[in-house]
Amino acid sequence: MISFVIPCYRSSHTIRKVVEEIRETMRDREFEIILVNDDSPDETFGTINKLCDEDHRIVGVDLNENFGQHAALMAGFRYVRGDVIVCLDDDGQTPADEVDKLLEQIYKGHDVVYAKYPDKKHGAFRNFGSKVNDVMLRQMLNKPKTLRISSYFAMKRLILDEIVRYKNPYPYVMGLVLRSTKNIVNVEVNHRERTEGESGYSMAKLLSLWMNGFTAFSVKPLRIATAIGAIMAVGSFIYGIATIIMKVVGINYILGFSALMTVQTFIGGVTLLMLGIIGEYIGRIYISLNNSPQYIIRQDVDRRE
Repeated sequence: MISFVIPCYRSSHTIRKVVEEIRETMRDREFEIILVNDDSPDETFGTINKLCDEDHRIVGVDLNENFGQHAALMAGFRYVRGDVIVCLDDDGQTPADEVDKLLEQIYKGHDVVYAKYPDKKHGAFRNFGSKVNDVMLRQMLNKPKTLRISSYFAMKRLILDEIVRYKNPYPYVMGLVLRSTKNIVNVEVNHRERTEGESGYSMAKLLSLWMNGFTAFSVKPLRIATAIGAIMAVGSFIYGIATIIMKVVGINYILGFSALMTVQTFIGGVTLLMLGIIGEYIGRIYISLNNSPQYIIRQDVDRRE
């Protein structure tokens, strides 16, 4: 059975079209659809409710507040019964009618298959965010340079079972996938123009997503902080030795006030930045120890037998 998991936000006018496209594509196969409403301010969950009434294969989950796309995916994953899981967007930009391209690679033995778009239809801001996210995944999580990550992907049940073992707050599904398997491939699919609304990712949400990637599954930021500190310490030592030598040989070298303040401001800024990174790790440890939830479910609609 194929399980479709779709996080929904402000998609009261688009989610029905996505569901109908899935039903048409999968009409001769066994499937289910898990729709997770991430506390949309519109009538998204009302639409989901109606879809659940029309088809018992559709499950609706309503989160208590806006936890973000990755938390919504984690909530949906725990309702899945299928052997293969497909995740896609609620706005119709990810073509459900091309899902067989992903499933074909799963049946060939790959654990995870990500859609790759030869021509992305996102706006400039969203494309910039995707590029930053790609660099971060390569540097922090050792993602292969040739692999493209997107919100449209399929994975085997064994990968899902590993992902849902993660109970801590701040879930980052891409990181969980990358640490679970290296047997990942891309397939090209078309990317559609947005027909309605706008991206739910604001700058604040993108920054939060990147911070998750930086701190959730990697200690490289701490190692970078250590390296910068070591470089600055060695540089200061060399500069001190050079000053002593110049004094001994009689070179009259006077450091100007502006240069001195620039150096002090730079060092102070770097120090505060590194303390902030350390503080972010400590804060997340504290929140995890307090058992903060990944998500809170207000209600669900599950009429499967």
